[in-house]
Amino acid sequence: MAFEDQFFDYAKSRVDMLVKNDTVPETFFEQYHVYRGLRDLNGKGVLTGLTNISEITSFDLVDGKRIPRDGRLAYRGYDIKDLVKKYSRSRFAFEQLAYLLLFGDLPDKQEAGEFIEQLGEARVLPTNFVRDVIMKAPTKDIMNSMTRSILTLASYDPYAQKTDLGNVIRQCISLTAIFPMLAIYGYHAYNHYENLESMYIHRPDPEKSTAENILMMLRPDKQYDEIEAS
Repeated sequence: MAFEDQFFDYAKSRVDMLVKNDTVPETFFEQYHVYRGLRDLNGKGVLTGLTNISEITSFDLVDGKRIPRDGRLAYRGYDIKDLVKKYSRSRFAFEQLAYLLLFGDLPDKQEAGEFIEQLGEARVLPTNFVRDVIMKAPTKDIMNSMTRSILTLASYDPYAQKTDLGNVIRQCISLTAIFPMLAIYGYHAYNHYENLESMYIHRPDPEKSTAENILMMLRPDKQYDEIEAS
């Protein structure tokens, strides 16, 4: 028997022991007020933190009673539906809303231009990173690929451990710029090595929006239309 088969058999043989010794009695959850799935015993969401970034409203309080209502999602106080209407035809909608989430205010024309420029210049990966990190360990789980890439990128950042706000903002902007690249390159690695399709790697264009770069980098001919990118 191959070691791998024997290894799996050994692990499976210990399942009953683990279930017997590690299962927590159901009554303990109520006794110690432990809420699973972030819901209390009445189904109400459990408050786990406070933030100024987003708010979800799913109930109205009427005479002290919680009445279900159509859900509302707000970013920095702006209803998501209003933001979609305002920026649905904007070439740089993603970038402007990313600015809102990061800094708390919608950018004016100058602020948007500066932020978009910073994102464009930040779309750079270390030399041979795509080859050595992404291509050599392809997986059909793109989130797994992205997670591994992010962890590895920390080794290339001399200020990875600094927690001052200026450095954290730099890291946030860098990750916002790089995440789409990691997803696309991870997909291409999977498509080539797992699906045996052709391989092509396009570099991002700092002059293009995030949406435009995603479409351009995904396709062999780099072609897309304005409606797709808006």
